[in-house]
Order: sequence, then structure tokens, then C-alpha cells
Amino acid sequence: MIRSFCLKVMIILSLSACHSKKTTIPTFNAVEIETIVEDTNLNVRAIDISHNELVAVSSIGDIYRYNLYSNTLSKHRFFTDTLNVRSLAVVGDDIFTLSIGNPALLHKNSELVYAEHHPNVFYDSMHFWDTKDGIAMGDPTDNCLSILITRDGGNHWRKIPCDQLPVAIDGEAAFAASDTNIKTLGDAVWIASGGRASRILYSSDRGQSWKVFNTPIIQGTSTTGIYSIDFYNSENGFAIGGDYTQPKSNFNNAITTSDGGVTWKVIGNIDSPGYRSCVQYVPKSNAQGLVAMGFEGIDYSSNGGQSWTSFSKEGFYTFRFLNDTVAFAAGKGRISKLHFKKGHSND
Repeated sequence: MIRSFCLKVMIILSLSACHSKKTTIPTFNAVEIETIVEDTNLNVRAIDISHNELVAVSSIGDIYRYNLYSNTLSKHRFFTDTLNVRSLAVVGDDIFTLSIGNPALLHKNSELVYAEHHPNVFYDSMHFWDTKDGIAMGDPTDNCLSILITRDGGNHWRKIPCDQLPVAIDGEAAFAASDTNIKTLGDAVWIASGGRASRILYSSDRGQSWKVFNTPIIQGTSTTGIYSIDFYNSENGFAIGGDYTQPKSNFNNAITTSDGGVTWKVIGNIDSPGYRSCVQYVPKSNAQGLVAMGFEGIDYSSNGGQSWTSFSKEGFYTFRFLNDTVAFAAGKGRISKLHFKKGHSND
């Protein structure tokens, strides 16, 4: 009898302790937009944040560097060619840029480290796992998506042969809308395609082997599919897009996974945003906080994408979080610093 009573007390105390440790997840209730650069001729779809600065590249190749400590801005160009640059990666002190069209030119600072000539060449995104291994992806020039790999810090790049990659579906490509078609985490990488087919290419070993997974996002035409993908951890991911020619439509344009990208489901309801070109998880949000942006505004979800709140109608193409309350965004005509205002809700 005494043993049974003690056991019940221990269970009650354990449950109470678990309840007392219930996490409180910060949520946002507004965003304040601080303009850093404003220029009607500016068009930015790729930004990155290093340890001490924000780096942005305009479509014509101008590099903007904003020091996070001194709040000072510099602008310069590494190369003289007039390119359409949509991909950027900052690795240590090195800045990598990649243009979209023929020829596709990949620069490491001022040095050209890779060039590709083909009528169909079109690169969409670039990212690094660490200071040595990096990856870039683009539309098919043969019967697979174009994937470049570097293993030496970006000094040399190799295009993966199609016999080592999943075969592309007719009309499958990608969008150079926000430089977020790629997500790396640990040794893994997820790549989002779009167009007439919109799928996820996945590698668990830094691009040495590949799998491909179908998604239920809207697809079937050249302007539909995934435009942006993010993962909070190895299991929880989110992708968004739609059709930029029908920006108000939110039909099947947001999907989520809880098994590492193997299976996906459509999520959201009537208040979900329409077409958006970039989505990112809010840091320290337990995979519940999401911010999505596009040329029609900024939206926020505190419950993993089930419901959304519109924060602003001011448009941006791409953004990255600096921490759990501050992000930098860029688009047509400006680069801005975003201050998200916190409330709280119990998890």
C-alpha cells in the first residue's frame, strides 16, 4: 500500500514538473521596416549574412555590404561584365556570385571560377555546407536538373552527370526568385524544382547520391510550383510558391513535411498568403514560426503554416533572419532591415 501511494506521488510530481517546463514560444504581432538602401533601379534577389555583415547582390552585379556593427554601407562591383545575377553565397571572407543566363558565370570575388555555355543554361540558387563544400542548381540542359559541386572552397566546380541524378520530368525547371531553392543542413541538402513538375531532390551525403520526392504543390505550367524551401531541422520543412502570374491565388501553394521531405501535404486555409517567393523559419520557434514574403507583402504564421497574418503589403523578393527578431530583406528598389515585434503564446 505504501509503495503504491509513493508511486502515485512520484507520477503526479513528474507530470507537474513536465507541465511547469512547458515552453513559451515568442510570437510576432507586427513588423517595423527600416530602409537601408533605396534606389528605383535596384533589383535584388540574393542576399546572405556573414558573421559581421549583410551582403546583397543586385541583378547587374553590384555588391552591397552592410556592416552589422557600425551600420555602414559600401557598394562595389567585382567584375565588369553586365550579368543577370540571382545567386550569392558568402563563405568566410569570400563572396560567390552566379549569373542565370548563357553564359552562366560563377565568380569567387573577382575571379571567374566556372563558366557554362549552353542555350538552356539557367542557374537559380547557390549554397555552401561549410567553407569547403558548396552546391549550385539550375534548369536542365540535358535530361536532369543542373547541379554544380565544389569540394575545395569554390576554386573549382564540377557539374554532376545526369546518369548520377534523377531524370527530369518534361517542363521541370526552377525559379531564380529568391536564391532559396536549396537548403543545406548537416550533410543533407534539399533542392526544390518547379514548373510543369515540382519535386524535391534530396541528398544525405553532400551530393554524392540522390533521391527524388513528389509534392502536392500546384504545378503543371511553366510559372507554377515551389519558389522557396526551408527546413527547421532534419525532419520539419516548409515550401511555398504558387503562380507569380496569379499572385492573389493561394490554391495549394504552401506545403509542409515532418519526415525530412519524403512526404508533403498542403497546409493553410483561407487566410494563407498568395504567391510568395521566399519563406524562412523563425529561429528558436520550435518549427512553428514562419515568415513568407513576395512582391505583394509580408506574412507570418505562428503555428507551422496552418494560419497566417498579413503584416505588410510592402513587397520584397528575398530575406534572411539575423536572429529571432531581426531580418534583412531585399527586392525591387530597396534593401531593408526588418524588426519583428514580439508577443508570447504557450506551446
